[in-house]
Amino acid sequence: MRVPTFAAIASSIASLVPASSAFCAEVTTQMTPEQGYGANPTLPAPDKSLIPVVNVAEAKPWQLDQAPTPAKGLAVSRFACELDHPRWLYVLPNGDVLVAETNAPERPADSKGIRGYFQDRAMRKAGANVPSANRITLLRDANSDGAPEVRTRFIEGLNSPFGMTLIGNQLYVANTDAVVRFDYEAGATEIKRQGTKFADLPGGPINHHWTKNLIASPKGDKLYATVGSNSNAAENGIEAEDKRASIWEIDATTGASRVFASGLRNPNGMDWQPQSGALWTVVNERDEIGHNLVPDYLTSVQEGGFYGWPYSYFGNHVDERVKPQRPDLVAKAIVPDYALGSHTASLGLVFYDADLLPDKYRNGAFIGMHGSWNREPRSGYKVVFVSFANGRPIGLPEDVLGGFIGPKGEARGRPVAVAVGHDGALLVADDVGNCVWRVTPAGSQVSQAANASASEAAIR
Repeated sequence: MRVPTFAAIASSIASLVPASSAFCAEVTTQMTPEQGYGANPTLPAPDKSLIPVVNVAEAKPWQLDQAPTPAKGLAVSRFACELDHPRWLYVLPNGDVLVAETNAPERPADSKGIRGYFQDRAMRKAGANVPSANRITLLRDANSDGAPEVRTRFIEGLNSPFGMTLIGNQLYVANTDAVVRFDYEAGATEIKRQGTKFADLPGGPINHHWTKNLIASPKGDKLYATVGSNSNAAENGIEAEDKRASIWEIDATTGASRVFASGLRNPNGMDWQPQSGALWTVVNERDEIGHNLVPDYLTSVQEGGFYGWPYSYFGNHVDERVKPQRPDLVAKAIVPDYALGSHTASLGLVFYDADLLPDKYRNGAFIGMHGSWNREPRSGYKVVFVSFANGRPIGLPEDVLGGFIGPKGEARGRPVAVAVGHDGALLVADDVGNCVWRVTPAGSQVSQAANASASEAAIR
């Protein structure tokens, strides 16, 4: 999730003053949407205006008769609702769906003074400032009718949990400050035993980007954990960024860790591309240098690779705000593979390797875009699909699930995690709507069963 930095908070103060139509014209982006996407995005000159825009969509969750809008040929239904800020999903081998109901921990050094005051206001408006439930909920839909028959509190008492992954009979959960390991038995609906701390992760009083995702290697011998930066562009000092803005590799036997790739401001979703076997991630880039900078991105992750942050972006585009500079690092900065538009807050990522959805989705990437807070017009607030051929992204993204912004500019929901269910349906966590949505082919028996189950639930 993007967190407003001090410079951005100034615009909240400015928003108390009525804006003229001329000012509104100045801040509205002139780029076409496709210019900020793909392998060769347009990168305009940085906008060094004193007061950037804060354009938060106020959270007003879905009514019972409302739902996101699916792409042509697809249908959407409520898989589970009345959750508590569901942020991340993991599907167990038996089809059980784990939902991390979570939010940020206490971060006293990230919310001080006037900055903290306006940051809190912005987050409250966006529906992002609720207490963390600190639990994982289990959903079981054994007959794939779109209505889980079992819903239990699977693990409680966690510390802002996010990523989850299973290796053998060991379930690993990424809290905000550590990877915790639990003994797991197939078919279990709850884990009562206390977990064991397996590996430390960076936390601390700032912990600007608190979410830590987790994925296992195909062989099950390694874990990979995302660790976001402690700032927007190193304004808290480079010493606060030690081993942050990176993806860690953790030995699944010993817990020994190392930085696998760095210069990734806020990596979140990760998955293995089915054709190439390569690790890919989505990354939230920096803010406060314009509506059209810097695009978030989807990229393969090279071992030992450096991707620019904080010194540069998209290769050798230097961020002049960062002092002192490191031209040696800029010279070797890797250009990300695929831009996802500026400020879209692209968080969720899953490659589709199932058979339920139309063939065109196979091997491509579904991406959950949580949505912008500082862009006019807003960006993100949808789920998109990026096609892949021979292990590489092609073309422009296609909208898969939209309608999260209502007719009055309110946020009815904000998509985060995306996952593929045991039956091949696409699952989408929505942390403002407090739902998990289920996407299936339109007109199929699967979607009809889901609609029937949803109707019965509404009547009850």
